[in-house]
Amino acid sequence: MAVFSDADVDALHVRMADRAERIGPAPPAESYLSIAALVDAARRSEADAVHPGYGFLSESAAFADAVDGVGIVFVGPTARTLATLGDKLAARNAASAAGVPIVPGLRVPLGDASLAAADLAAVGFPALLKAAAGGGGRGMRRVDGPGQIDGALARASREALSAFGDGTIYLERLLSPARHVEVQLLGDRLGGLAVLGERECSVQRRHQKLVEESPSPVVTPQLREALAESSRRIAGAVEFESAATVEFLVDADANHYFLEMNTRLQVEHGVTEAVTGVDLVAWQIRIASGERLPPEVLAATPRGHAFEARIYAEDPHDGFRPAPGRVGTWEMPAGPGVRVDAAVAEGSSLPTEYDPLLAKLVVSAADRPAALARLRRALDETLIGGLQTDLSFLRWLVDEPGFAAGSYDTDLIAERWGDGPPLATEDASVAAFVAKEARRGVKALVPALATGTSTSGAGNRGWGARARREAVDRRRSR
Repeated sequence: MAVFSDADVDALHVRMADRAERIGPAPPAESYLSIAALVDAARRSEADAVHPGYGFLSESAAFADAVDGVGIVFVGPTARTLATLGDKLAARNAASAAGVPIVPGLRVPLGDASLAAADLAAVGFPALLKAAAGGGGRGMRRVDGPGQIDGALARASREALSAFGDGTIYLERLLSPARHVEVQLLGDRLGGLAVLGERECSVQRRHQKLVEESPSPVVTPQLREALAESSRRIAGAVEFESAATVEFLVDADANHYFLEMNTRLQVEHGVTEAVTGVDLVAWQIRIASGERLPPEVLAATPRGHAFEARIYAEDPHDGFRPAPGRVGTWEMPAGPGVRVDAAVAEGSSLPTEYDPLLAKLVVSAADRPAALARLRRALDETLIGGLQTDLSFLRWLVDEPGFAAGSYDTDLIAERWGDGPPLATEDASVAAFVAKEARRGVKALVPALATGTSTSGAGNRGWGARARREAVDRRRSR
C-alpha cells in the first residue's frame, strides 16, 4: 500500500501499488511531512506496519510514536532511539560520551542562549551549518567566518524546516581534504548486531552523494576494524534496532571522526546488499516482526565490489541545478551484476517539489576494476530523453584517472569537474547531425535532441556513448 500527494498522483510507485492513499497537496508540509495525514492513511488502509522509507519523516520520533499509538508497527528504531540519534546534534553528544572521536563543533544549536563568541572560535573556520533533523545535504551551508553565520543560518533553517519539519541548526568544523565513509548496521530487538562493511561516499555535490562504492578503496583492515568498533559503541549507547548507518569523515592520516548516525534505510543500501547478499529492507520488516538475526547475517562478510550511480534530473554543466520535467525515452541497462531501482518510467513527470532522483544504478563484480568496467558499460547502455540528467558527469567520472585509481575525496567535483570538460569538436558535429536527422523524422536516436533536450543527460553538451556511436556511424555511412 502506498501514499501519494497531488504531485505524485501518476507516479510509478502509485501505479505499481495494490492500493494507494492520497495524503494531501504537493507541498511536503501538507503531505509527506504531515503525521496526521500519514497515520490516517495507514488506518484507512488497515495497515499492519508502516515503512518510513528515507527522507521526510523517516527519522522522526514523533512519527514513530504516532504510528505506535494507533497500534501499527513502525518499521525502524524505537521513538526513543530516534529522538537520540535522529537528532544529529544529540547523536554527536552521544557518540562523544561513548568514546568515539567527533568532528569539532557545537554541542548546542545555534541561537542557544548559552552560546558565546568563544564557542564559535573554538569550532574553527571554515565550518558547516548543519540541520539537526536532517540529512542528504539539506539545511547545510558553508561559512568562512562568524560574520557569515546570521545570513546562512536563516537560509539553512528555512530549508531544514521545509524538508524535515524542524529548523534547528548547529555548527561543525569543515574538514578538508577528507573521505566520507559510512558503516552499515543491522540490529534486532534481542541484542544481535551485524556490521555489514563500509561504503565510500565521497563523490558529492552540495554535500549530497552522487556515487557510492563498497568496499572503500582506501580503508585498510586496521581502519575497517576501527570504524566497526566505533559503530558498535554508538549502537551500544542506545536501544538500537533495525537498519542504520554510521557516517564518518576520514582524514589524510586515516583518523576517523563521527559525523552522524542515520537511523533509517540509506539511498545507497543496494551497494551493501550487492556485496553481502543481505536484503536490508526484508530484514527491517522481519526485525519489526520480532525475528532474531540468524548467524549467517550476523557473520556476513562483504565479497567482491559494487558501485551505485545516482541518476538525477539535473544539469551537471550548470552547478548540478535541478531540471525536472517529463521523461521521454527511457532505456535502462540490464545483465549480470546490474540492478536498477527506478522511480520513474517513460512518460513520467518529475514534480518540482521533491528531490530529482530518477534512478539508482547498482553494479557488482568480483573486484573493483571489473565493477568499474561494468558500470562504464551500463552507463553506455542508458538512454534518457526529454529532460536534463547527470549522465554525462557519471560517464566522465568512470574514466577520470583519480577516480579510476580510487584516489579522490569530497572535493573531487569542485577540483576536477567544475562545469564539465570542454565540448569536443566531434561532439558538436554529432549534435548537429542528430538534430538534423531528428527533424527529418529518423527515429533511431532519441527525438528529444531535435528540441534541445537531452539524451543520456547533457543536452548538446554530452550524451551516452551508444547514441554518439550510432550518430557517427550513420553520418559516415552517407
